Amino acid sequence: MSVPSSELTRRMARFRDRMNRDCPDWEVAGITGKVNLYYFTGTIQDGLLTIPRDRDAVFWVRRSFERAIAESAFTDIRKMSSYRDAAAVTGKVNKPVYLELDEISLAQYGRMQKHFSFSGVQPLDVQVAKVRSVKSPYEFSLMEKAGKIHRHVLEDCVPDLLTEGIDELTLTADLYSVMVREGHQGLMRFGMFNEMLLGQIGFGTSSIAPICVDTPGGISGLSPAVPMSGSRERKLKKGDLVVIDIGCGVEGYHTDKTLSYMFGKAIPDEAIRAHERCVEIQDEIASFLKPGAIPSGIYSTIMAGLEPAFRENFMGYGQNTVKFLGHGIGLEIDESPVISKGFDEPLEEGMVFAVEPKKGIKDVGLVGIENTFAVTPGGGRSLTGTHCGLLPVY
Repeated sequence: MSVPSSELTRRMARFRDRMNRDCPDWEVAGITGKVNLYYFTGTIQDGLLTIPRDRDAVFWVRRSFERAIAESAFTDIRKMSSYRDAAAVTGKVNKPVYLELDEISLAQYGRMQKHFSFSGVQPLDVQVAKVRSVKSPYEFSLMEKAGKIHRHVLEDCVPDLLTEGIDELTLTADLYSVMVREGHQGLMRFGMFNEMLLGQIGFGTSSIAPICVDTPGGISGLSPAVPMSGSRERKLKKGDLVVIDIGCGVEGYHTDKTLSYMFGKAIPDEAIRAHERCVEIQDEIASFLKPGAIPSGIYSTIMAGLEPAFRENFMGYGQNTVKFLGHGIGLEIDESPVISKGFDEPLEEGMVFAVEPKKGIKDVGLVGIENTFAVTPGGGRSLTGTHCGLLPVY
């Protein structure tokens, strides 16, 4: 499905307004990151989007120009062999160029500087993130589709996949097949060049194993070479807590959801009570997701209200805890803003957050919940269902 031209026009106008507000002396901006290229042009083909302050933007495509023309409703798409072609038309830039410094490599930067001969560079990552953080009705429609798939698979389909003796990797493969058949796009995108097929799926204490990603949960991994996959050796047994933390994507747009299951028998009462407290925290956070609320203020309020004993192993386990309660989501799983310290700009209607209060329990695993919420005047509206988790599968 092509992104409508009206949607692309609106996005470019909002970006220019944001740049004029935050960077009043800007002259030229350049976009090269594939997700941002998709956001502004409607195609993910390799190229450079040049955005002069006082002229129309041009999307210079290296490969594939033919596919970009077929897919995109962007107004001006031109073919290039190298940055030399774009520089010949854009002309010399006398001021620093604004680029995605979180996305561009030093080698790519060197090639751009060689041809454009700009005097310096400034980041535009924050400005793009702020524009992308407010979703349009078009974007909402895709996230709502993703949320419905997400809810249906995790709540209705997963219990039938849980059989004694199945290993984590096989469950991951089975679940991936179901997700794709139900409409999942087949991969999830994160910032900083990262992609995954599904997410974190673990039995028992696998769900609190230390990992290299800034997330409350963990995963045992297939091997040191493949640490972000389930284990063939860890097999499901009676009494296990099963934790499934996965994304779902439709036409590029994601939702994020975590649901847990008690296989064969209930987990200890202490763990159940901790889980129920996490659900209460999720609901409290959701009640704050209104236009004008301050993410850092939400974080401080929630953390200040936690019982001292509950704080231990909250949002992780042991040394591996995180300093946030939720994160923006859209074309990438981990978008801005974040419900954490340092995010002080007011929320706007149209923002979407994955809210994930969780707690590690010794010898049990990760309890807690995660759902994706839209910011509304009445508080957060869940796109991924309202089930409280800990589904019994006996």
